[in-house]
Amino acid sequence: MTKSPLLIDLKFSDRAAVVAALKRHFADRDVIDLGAAENAGRDLSACRYAILWQPDADLFSRATNLEVLFSGGAGVDKVLALEGLPDAPLVRFVDPSLTRRMSEYVVLQCLFHLRQVAAYRDSQEARRWQPLPQPEAGAVTVGIMGLGELGRDAAAKLKMMGFNVVGWSRTAKTIEGIETFDEAGRDAFLAKTDILVGLLPLTAETTGLFNLALFEKLRRGGPLGAPVFINAGRGGSQVEADIVTALDRGLLGGASLDVFETEPLPAESPLWDRENVVITPHVAADSDISALFAHVERQIARFEAGEPLEHVVGRQRGY
Repeated sequence: MTKSPLLIDLKFSDRAAVVAALKRHFADRDVIDLGAAENAGRDLSACRYAILWQPDADLFSRATNLEVLFSGGAGVDKVLALEGLPDAPLVRFVDPSLTRRMSEYVVLQCLFHLRQVAAYRDSQEARRWQPLPQPEAGAVTVGIMGLGELGRDAAAKLKMMGFNVVGWSRTAKTIEGIETFDEAGRDAFLAKTDILVGLLPLTAETTGLFNLALFEKLRRGGPLGAPVFINAGRGGSQVEADIVTALDRGLLGGASLDVFETEPLPAESPLWDRENVVITPHVAADSDISALFAHVERQIARFEAGEPLEHVVGRQRGY
């Protein structure tokens, strides 16, 4: 039986990696890659499956018979916001490689602030020998907001490093060895937290959540002097003007930001000039193209065998 064409609209910059991964995972299937110039204007009506990341506005008027949609990244808010999105299952990208990358980023940033790397970098540039008092990880509480696949793995890795870890999610979650809080316990969670890690999806409830009022509720007088904010979830969940204000007022002692309200981060943003702020260009858990295609390949096989798809997004809750 002839296999239905697979549509991909990813616009990844590394075209060679895309081509190589397609040969590895979809050599027996016709693939319409809209990132390739020769596919511009091609008929898309035969496509049953599509892998999407910021597709063109007219895509769904051209691809009218899609049965399953796959997000090209861990977040799905941009796909859910697309005009004309068909009423078809949307599958999130969940893969161990993506989870490991995110946990590496979170652990790195927690250690960066714990061991005062920014201050020592300043001392190095000034050729100043100045040892600083430093707490060990066990004296510091990392609070993770978002206890999905990414949050649970990051919590386990941080616990392994010796940090005290607490977690928050909108609905109650149970994680062995980690104290968790739900919506009713959010203030109690924040009051315990020295390093706040945001790994939340972007929904109506989380938009603008990381604001001045929230930062004011973080632990005071902790071992770091002032709390630290790390966000590797979604840029729309933070209010960047409030982050700047919190840094100015000493409510935050530092931040590591991988996501932003506007991307790329505008050159005029005051965050660029902050010595105690780490800025990375949305790469904390950059999608590995081969892992993405392997994930899609598995889900299509399940779908065509009559088995339920995994990691289907709930449209109402937004993740």
